[in-house]
Amino acid sequence: MATVKPFRAVRAQRDKIVLVSSRSYESYSDAELSSQLAFNPLSFLHIISPSYKFQHEATTEERFTMIRNRYLEFKEENILITDEKPAYYIYKKVTNIHSFIGIIAATASEDYQKNIIKKHEETIHSREVLFEKYLKTVGFNAEPILLTYPDNELIDSVLKKHQTQRAEYEFTSRNLKTHYLWLVTDADDIDLIASEFKKMDAIYIADGHHRSASSYLLTQDLKAANKNHTGTEAYNFSMSYLIPESNLKIASFNRFIKDLNRLSKGAFLVKLDKWFRIENLGRQLYKPSKKHHFSMYLDGDFYSLYLRKTAYQFDNPLSDLDAQLLYDTVLNPILGITDLRNSDRLKYKPAINAEIDLKTEVDSGKFKVSFGLFPATVTQIKAIADANLKMPPKSTYIEPKMLSALTLYEF
Repeated sequence: MATVKPFRAVRAQRDKIVLVSSRSYESYSDAELSSQLAFNPLSFLHIISPSYKFQHEATTEERFTMIRNRYLEFKEENILITDEKPAYYIYKKVTNIHSFIGIIAATASEDYQKNIIKKHEETIHSREVLFEKYLKTVGFNAEPILLTYPDNELIDSVLKKHQTQRAEYEFTSRNLKTHYLWLVTDADDIDLIASEFKKMDAIYIADGHHRSASSYLLTQDLKAANKNHTGTEAYNFSMSYLIPESNLKIASFNRFIKDLNRLSKGAFLVKLDKWFRIENLGRQLYKPSKKHHFSMYLDGDFYSLYLRKTAYQFDNPLSDLDAQLLYDTVLNPILGITDLRNSDRLKYKPAINAEIDLKTEVDSGKFKVSFGLFPATVTQIKAIADANLKMPPKSTYIEPKMLSALTLYEF
């Protein structure tokens, strides 16, 4: 039984949202960030980048405190206001290729602990602790965890009904994505959404494992400090964006390796031949069309690699995942890469419309060989999570990517 609740969001007024909201902080180049900070005084980036105001390099603790101060200033100036009553927030994002729609809501940290909210990625404890400290200091979350749930006709009916009404927000961001937000405050609609999620045995993290883990740490921390804890406090929940499984878009990450582990090109291909049927395609760009097929670029040529299934043992859902398969057959035994998270010989880049990167990154001389993977599926992700297994890092590039400060959740 998944607990998915409405909440009172802190958010910008309708006429300011296009100026306040931003992409995720990490997605900005230094030049883009400087431009936004210099020319848009309402940007949420001023909250996240408080050192800009004083031109001062702050410590982590100072920065977190200044973020809190800038946030309070935005509220004092009514740039950000708190909704009068709890709501679900239907959010729709339209790109030139896809349209995404789902519900921003509060999900229970207890569900994370009970594995009702299921995970498929390993987290780094030091990052969990740092972000928990950040949340505790600033007192809000501005970017929801991305969760996915089985398609549901009744929830879908509420989403469709509200799309026939005027949106609270409708704006196009600088990267030409159009964003819509509707508030669900009708008691019957709220009850329907909550009851349908209650019927679900599990929902799945699509993106945001560290945010989920940190929010759970925050719950435990504040619960222990509150002698009058009831379980209904805001810190018992996290802001999440819940999207139907069929609406999720999953791409892969390409892999780029700096050397062949002291192997000659010929010796490397011979070792690959144990695992794959190999075809040299010359200059023809190859993109894998199904799982267990890989593309490779080496020494000016593209190759197709088809797994010899008699040579590889599929003994659990993780072994069926191409990111794990490539590690088991190539990256570890042949190229000697054991630490997929920290190796300085390995780089990842999202494969979104970027197949040519397989060639250009190697031709530049920065890398010796590159690999393209077929994207994982929702079915694979769920099977791995259900088996309590964890994917290798950078196994999936999942969309939609969320705006910051579309809605904010206070603890």
